[in-house]
Amino acid sequence: MARAAVGLASERTALALVILAASVLAADFGRLEAHAREALDAGADWLHIDVMDGHFVPNISFGAPVMRGLRALADETGTPFDVHLMIEDPDRYLDAFAEAGAATITVHQEACPHLHRTVQAIHALGCRAGVALNPATPLETLEEIAPDLDLVLVMTVNPGFGGQAFIEGSVDKVRRCRHLLDRRRSRAVIEVDGGIAPDNVRRIVEAGAEVVVAGSAVFRGDVAANVTAFRQATALRA
Repeated sequence: MARAAVGLASERTALALVILAASVLAADFGRLEAHAREALDAGADWLHIDVMDGHFVPNISFGAPVMRGLRALADETGTPFDVHLMIEDPDRYLDAFAEAGAATITVHQEACPHLHRTVQAIHALGCRAGVALNPATPLETLEEIAPDLDLVLVMTVNPGFGGQAFIEGSVDKVRRCRHLLDRRRSRAVIEVDGGIAPDNVRRIVEAGAEVVVAGSAVFRGDVAANVTAFRQATALRA
C-alpha cells in the first residue's frame, strides 16, 4: 500500500522549514541500502528516487524494484520516498510506484498531455502529487493546475544525469514560482533538483525553495559531513 498523503505544511514545521531529500541516484549501488542509511542517520529527511526511461531523458536509472529493495529501511526509519518520474507516459506506472511505497509522485509537465487527470490519479492512489518543470519550461504552464498540487519541482539542471552544474537563472525562477503559487492560493511546496550544494543552497532557499534534492553533494565523500554542511549553509535547522 502507498503511504497516506499528508499535509506538507505540518511536515515542514516539524523539520524546521527545509527538507533535505537525498537522491539515491548518486549512492553506491553496490551497497545501496547501507549508503542510504548513512544519509538518513546523518539527518536527511527523504529518499529521492530518480526514475529515468532512456526516452524522456537520455539516461536509464531504475524502477520500482529498487524502491522495494529500500522499503524495509524506509519503513524502519519512517522515511518518505520522493519519486521523480522522468519518463514518457507516466500514467502507466503510477500504480507500481505507489505500491512500492511512494509518498510523493512527481511527473513532468512536458510528459503529460492530460495533466489534471494524471494528478487526480496520483491522489487517488493516496500519494502526494507533484509536477516538475524543465529549465526551459515556462512557469505559466502551472497556472491552471497549481491549486491541485502538493509540490512543484523546479529543475535546476536539464534532467537526465547526476552531477551537473547548477543553472544560475533558477534562483529567479524559484522566486517567481513562489509568487505564482501564492497568487493561485496553492499549498504546494517548491522542490529544487540539480546541482544543489552547500555553496548555493542558501540563495535558493531564500528564494522560496522548501525541499532540496541533493545527490552527489550528499553521497560523494563523507556523508555525515556533507549533510551537516547543508544544514549549516541554510541555518534553518538545528
